[in-house]
Amino acid sequence: MRLIAIFLTALLILVQYPLWLGKGGWLRVWDMDQQVHAAHDKIDELKARNAKLDSEVHDLKEGTGAVEERARSELGMIKQDEIFVQILDPNGNPADAPAPPNAELTAVEKTVAVAVPDERAKKPRP
Repeated sequence: MRLIAIFLTALLILVQYPLWLGKGGWLRVWDMDQQVHAAHDKIDELKARNAKLDSEVHDLKEGTGAVEERARSELGMIKQDEIFVQILDPNGNPADAPAPPNAELTAVEKTVAVAVPDERAKKPRP
C-alpha cells in the first residue's frame, strides 16, 4: 500500500511539471500575457502619436494658421506692417537666452511680434 502511494505521488508530480514549467505551462502563458499587454500599450502610444502627427499634417495642408505659427516660432518671421518687440528679462538678458533648468518663461519674457498699423502708409506723399 505504501508503494502505491509513493508511485501515485511521483506520478502526480510528473504530471504537474509540464503544467507549470513546460512549453505551454502557466508560467509561459503568464509571461506571454505580459508581453501582449506591453505591446498593446506601445500600440496605443504610437496610435496617439500618429493621430497627433496626422492632425498636424492636416493643419499644415489645409490652414494657414499652423504655417504662420511655425514660421513665427521656429524661423522668427513676422508679417508685413508688424513691429518686432523684444522684451528683456530683469537680468538684462534677451528672452532667447538659455533659461536655467526647470525655469519656465512667462508670456512677458518671450519675444513678441505686435501688429501695429503703419502711419506712414496712411499719409499721402507730397
